[in-house]
Amino acid sequence: MKRINDNIIIALLGVVLGVLVTMVAYKALEPKRKFDGDYNRWRKLNLILQEVERNYVDTIDMDGMTDAAVVAALAKLDPHSVYLPPVELEESETELAGNFEGIGITFNVPNDTAVVISPVQGGPSEKAGLLQGDRIIFVDDKNIAGVKMPQDSMIRLMKGPKGSKVKITVNRDGTLIPFDIIRDKIPVHCVDAAFMIDQTTGYIKLSKFTRTTYKEFSEASKKLMDMGMKRLIFDLRDNTGGYFDQSWKLANEFLEKDDQVVYMEGRHRKREYFDADGRGSMKDIEISVLIDEGTASSSEIFSGAIQDNDRGIIVGRRSFGKGLVQEPINFTDGSGIRLTVSRFYTPSGRCIQKPYDGDYQYDIYERYTNGEMTSADSMKVDTTAVFYTMRGRRVYGGGGIIPDVFVPLDTTKATTFYVNCNRKATAVRFAQTMFDKYRSSLAQIDDFAKLETYLESIDLGKQFLDYAANVDGLKPKAGEWEETAEYLMPQLKALVGRFSKLEDEAFYRFYLPIDDTIQAALKNPSVVEFL
Repeated sequence: MKRINDNIIIALLGVVLGVLVTMVAYKALEPKRKFDGDYNRWRKLNLILQEVERNYVDTIDMDGMTDAAVVAALAKLDPHSVYLPPVELEESETELAGNFEGIGITFNVPNDTAVVISPVQGGPSEKAGLLQGDRIIFVDDKNIAGVKMPQDSMIRLMKGPKGSKVKITVNRDGTLIPFDIIRDKIPVHCVDAAFMIDQTTGYIKLSKFTRTTYKEFSEASKKLMDMGMKRLIFDLRDNTGGYFDQSWKLANEFLEKDDQVVYMEGRHRKREYFDADGRGSMKDIEISVLIDEGTASSSEIFSGAIQDNDRGIIVGRRSFGKGLVQEPINFTDGSGIRLTVSRFYTPSGRCIQKPYDGDYQYDIYERYTNGEMTSADSMKVDTTAVFYTMRGRRVYGGGGIIPDVFVPLDTTKATTFYVNCNRKATAVRFAQTMFDKYRSSLAQIDDFAKLETYLESIDLGKQFLDYAANVDGLKPKAGEWEETAEYLMPQLKALVGRFSKLEDEAFYRFYLPIDDTIQAALKNPSVVEFL
């Protein structure tokens, strides 16, 4: 009986399959509709979307499909030609051109969780202790992770009027950490600090090239020259670039008339040269430029102009390697694209764009794993792309600006206690506690020498050890604090000092003795003849 049933089932399956095959074959006999899928006029893409709209079985999200098609199309180009939805475009333009009221972070939402890209330097989030890579789980008591919340809704939750308070809870390395943040007006300043290191050496830290960069830099440099500056240490580390014209104007301040700053060229853009006019105010100031793997785009244009004209020396590690120029194209719905229209070339003729046919987004990680961060011999150099500076020094293209003086990343100072404190943001949260405790005194200090004396008087080291033990359960092993203190104490002073009237100036001044790149710049001459 079972065999008979099996045979019946098999026979029925055969009938069903036969019907299916017949249906497919029948459809194949219908006259085929053919469309003009002309690639040269983008007709195929338009026709496909039209057919989907007319014939698809379910309701479709045309906005989402259009955005997805644009993103997929641009992904076939270079990594810097991108589509920006309205919220991202607004954030991008705000960061470079204006200010807003909120907590002061930029973030992305991969895998349905907001991930901090970077806290705005000097903003409420950075002062509270948020770090790059933090996953935002709660805004106040509202869960925003894993619930498919739109990005613009997240922004609305985090933005708010100056002076209002919001609780941001993040996941950092598996640990949930709450931060109480007081919203503020977020200025988009680009000069983070400008002060004299000694009687003749000035220091300027520039974080990005915004619409106000030239103005801010001019004001800062004039202040330092009035104080006796003869040499400038110009810090472009982690400067991801911005507006090209601001970089050109800054380079013009240091170069002689007709010295080339950069030239640009693309398939639909004729070669265009940008030269110095000789009217710069800093042509007699020696300059050392600090760069690292986070130095990109417009900051590489400036560095390349200084290096190729033999105007100063470059100190640090190989820069990011972005030699492409984007043009903004905006749409009426608030979205836009940033389309690569040309390459830029340094005065020697090199394009410093690194290859993007491989795993482009993991290049920096590979530099760590390949040992480049700690050894100059491991630095990736394209020896086939050889160029020469104005005085005949050899330089290379195809992968960023190679520094004249290499400074390795020092990994020997990080004790186990230091690493554990860093994972829990113990130092930055401790600084917030110290500000709450000593607010009335700290907020009044506007002189660095007085700030040093004051911080020494409150015994930060002992208070930090008590805080780490009582709040985070972290205690150094025997002898470990002595090894850690030399490196950690300047950081604690820098973090607490930032809450004084000196703000970021205090931070960078305290950090200076343990900053190996600045120390290398101080030890090496800024003039090329001595290299």
